[in-house]
Amino acid sequence: MPNIRHTPTAPTRAQRLSAGDRIDAHRHDDHQIVYAGAGVVAVTTDAGTWFAPGTRAIWVPAGTVHAHRAHGRLDLHLVGLPARVNPLGLGRPAVLAVSPLLRELILACTRDPGDDSPERRRLRAVLCDQLRVSPEQPLRLPTPADPRLAAVCALVHADPADVRTLAELGAATGVGERTLSRLFRGEFGMTFPQWRTQSRLYHALRMLADGLPVTTVAHRCGWSSASAFIDVFRRSFGYTPGRHQGRPRDPVN
Repeated sequence: MPNIRHTPTAPTRAQRLSAGDRIDAHRHDDHQIVYAGAGVVAVTTDAGTWFAPGTRAIWVPAGTVHAHRAHGRLDLHLVGLPARVNPLGLGRPAVLAVSPLLRELILACTRDPGDDSPERRRLRAVLCDQLRVSPEQPLRLPTPADPRLAAVCALVHADPADVRTLAELGAATGVGERTLSRLFRGEFGMTFPQWRTQSRLYHALRMLADGLPVTTVAHRCGWSSASAFIDVFRRSFGYTPGRHQGRPRDPVN
């Protein structure tokens, strides 16, 4: 990532971004929580892309070079935490489940970011307590290092509805199925079907944020039916894709 900005203090703020808007590559000396009150936010590093709708938040550890991208009209909420405060004990990005309480704590912290009263410090302490018990979610698309793996991933990203098996994709790129299977497990820590589901969910979130109908998204992302898509989406995010499109916007100052 060229032209990397260094912002020592990770900002705590709320801002509104239009669909497709980006915050270019930068890093902080602090940790940061990234939350989408509306729309979908994607955080990209050299290692991959982490993505989250409103029931999820993204943990960005101190020193990580990262960029943000908005899918749909995004209400972005950012909460900075000092590097000495790491409630998750993680040195890598992660997607976290957001409980109703954690959501309200994030919104409260970004509503008046300049407030450093004792009450606000207690509120941030409760936020850290909630982060400690927030389960990590497998919502990431790792960046492939091996060019053989990258070629197959590119085919799937280009057409999420592609139903070819790993063997067929391997034949199209000149790589054996067993080699590709080993590469998926070795580089990504997941099988090809698991990775393809993550890719399809990412594309589905982007399409839903752009206002496409649920049935259209299901077909464009490779599910055999809208009901199959709804089932996978609900198990991944905790609510239906129709509810995702109808989520109320969170206030942004």
